[in-house]
Amino acid sequence: MDTSNHWYGHAHILSEYCGLPFEEPRPIWGVLQHGWNLLHGFGPGHAPPYGFPKFVWSHANLRRGQAIGWRDYAVIGAPWNYLLELKKDTEPVPPAAEREGTIFYPFHTWDHGQVSGDHDRLISEIRDTEDGPVTVCLYWIEYEMPEVRRSYEDAGFRVICHGKRGTLRQGTDTRFLHKQYAEQIRHRRVASNRLTTAIFYGASVGSEVAVYGDPMTFSDVRDASVRDGNEQARRLFPEFHGVETDAEEVRATTVRELGLDAMASPAELRALFGWEPTG
Repeated sequence: MDTSNHWYGHAHILSEYCGLPFEEPRPIWGVLQHGWNLLHGFGPGHAPPYGFPKFVWSHANLRRGQAIGWRDYAVIGAPWNYLLELKKDTEPVPPAAEREGTIFYPFHTWDHGQVSGDHDRLISEIRDTEDGPVTVCLYWIEYEMPEVRRSYEDAGFRVICHGKRGTLRQGTDTRFLHKQYAEQIRHRRVASNRLTTAIFYGASVGSEVAVYGDPMTFSDVRDASVRDGNEQARRLFPEFHGVETDAEEVRATTVRELGLDAMASPAELRALFGWEPTG
């Protein structure tokens, strides 16, 4: 099993959706897309082994993969979509009138590259833009940097972290997306200084979304395969950028990019993943 299948608890959510144990999902025969991106469904430098199925969110990811000669694709939509299906009866999205404030996701560093930017400038932009309470959700790396976390706390923002995505199946917060869902449905707006996965998730639960502020950038990137992508995202998805966005346009794009119209049934997923009973 590709260990990235466990990131954010994706395999766990899909196992529960299929009527199988949440805590210890079976190995998936293939590789899951783990986040929204402008590439072939997988991150820079992440090339699934030849012949293994590639389970991606959208037909756009499939087309970009096929353009570089990759095959063995299956479009199943984002694992987030299946969480929405699991939550619809037990923890439904509340009416807009019951939601308030903004949750903001600053662009973050990752395991193989640092982000350079001005947090104080971003804080100022958030304060000048948002009405009502603001929650800032930091990636676990920034959350564990006292100077970064304190800068947002000192601005009067509530600061949280959804958890760790995990590495080599160690340290994964299997309820990462459950926590993200709980936070997003209590806020009226979801915003970021980059078009990221969290923005699409927010749009999928009916939040207002906005992308604005100092976009920050990767610093000291030695691997040429790591692309910034911000300008490309602005050109391809202008409807998400700005402090106010059009809900209908955003929703239509979100359905397409998350593959909300491409979900599989439990029986179909079990067959695709090799989870059918044996013997």
